[in-house]
Amino acid sequence: MHDPDAFLPALPIPPVTGRVWVALSGGLDSTVLLHRLAHDPVARRHGLDAIHVHHGLHADADAWAAHCEALCATLDVPLQVRRVHVDTTRGEGVEAAARRARHAAFSEVMQAGDILALAHHRDDQAETFLLRALRASGPDGLAAMRPWRVFGAGWAWRPLLDVPRSALEAYARAASLAWIEDPSNAGTAFDRNFLRHEVLPLLRQRWPQADAAFARSAALSAEAADLLSRQDRELLALAATLDPAALAVAPLRHASAASRARALRCWIETLRLPPLPAEGVARIDEDLLDARPDAQAEFAWQGAVVRRWRGLLHAERLRPALPDDWQADWDGTAPFQLPDGGVLALQDEREPFETPLRLTARRGGERIALPGRPHRHALKDVLQSLGVPPWERRQLPLLWRGDALWAAGDLALSADCDAWLRARGTRLTWRRG
Repeated sequence: MHDPDAFLPALPIPPVTGRVWVALSGGLDSTVLLHRLAHDPVARRHGLDAIHVHHGLHADADAWAAHCEALCATLDVPLQVRRVHVDTTRGEGVEAAARRARHAAFSEVMQAGDILALAHHRDDQAETFLLRALRASGPDGLAAMRPWRVFGAGWAWRPLLDVPRSALEAYARAASLAWIEDPSNAGTAFDRNFLRHEVLPLLRQRWPQADAAFARSAALSAEAADLLSRQDRELLALAATLDPAALAVAPLRHASAASRARALRCWIETLRLPPLPAEGVARIDEDLLDARPDAQAEFAWQGAVVRRWRGLLHAERLRPALPDDWQADWDGTAPFQLPDGGVLALQDEREPFETPLRLTARRGGERIALPGRPHRHALKDVLQSLGVPPWERRQLPLLWRGDALWAAGDLALSADCDAWLRARGTRLTWRRG
């Protein structure tokens, strides 16, 4: 009888400590990982749990969940079975939709600092590298799967990335483990399965170390990507402003096109906007960086937009302007929901205005009597002097007392509004939609 541990190297120690959740499908890979961690006192020290995601996509899905429950009971590891709905209406394919639903389920159970242990191995890494190469990925994509990365409220950990699948199978047989064989893995309709069953076996005939070579290339790409990421952060630091959603144009113009493209994509990613397409990088280079200072050049994609204004690039989600003919009354006792999703409110105020204020969108030509000023001023000039971007002006709600402009959001307050707020010790706030 062979010792199972003879077939696997010692698992790397996670760089942080926390409760470990094993993503358990019931297949060979995750079964081996769970068994190995369950017999590791260090892994159990801060808590060891398993989570099985029930996708409901296969007739045997209930049996698979029961198999995982029995396995965890044998190993004395608590198990959560999460049933998910796989939304295939977004045009991303069943495989991607299932992965998204699965990751959402993982995130839901994890607390701050928890570790999600995933059983991807060296063969998986080779497949991922090839898939990324076939999609013409750069260093970030060719880095494939990282052994350690931020995930949800904690971390994702792949301790088996350097281990070939053959070693996992030898371990499982030596430990007399039973596992599930998902029949969908045998087909070649999915790209990954085609590589696994048709392409990689052929490559191994000629190059027996193909998997190790691809995995090594992924590791080298990860090193290169990390170096480039450091350069991205340095350029973004030079262009940074007090507003994370705004970058100074001048440092970007002085950088190389390749450095600028990476930095722009990194910036957009940190703002959690949809990935900036190649066309967007080209448009920003051609239309925005060299635009006149008074221009309002912009590039929009997938509900997001980058605009050039006053020497800065501004990025945000597209927000609708207030309808030109919109108006409503507000008594001030409760926050007011604006048509574009914004909110007007009086801080800690519960008493109504003496008479309700009228709310409208900007229509042009408005004038306002500012505190300490003997004459009324054009609202357009006031907003320009405050540095309010043109697109925010289109979303700015105006408050009127009779025919007098009382306030423009919380950006410009009339003398009457300022005195009223001071007398009550309150504040007018406008939250953008």
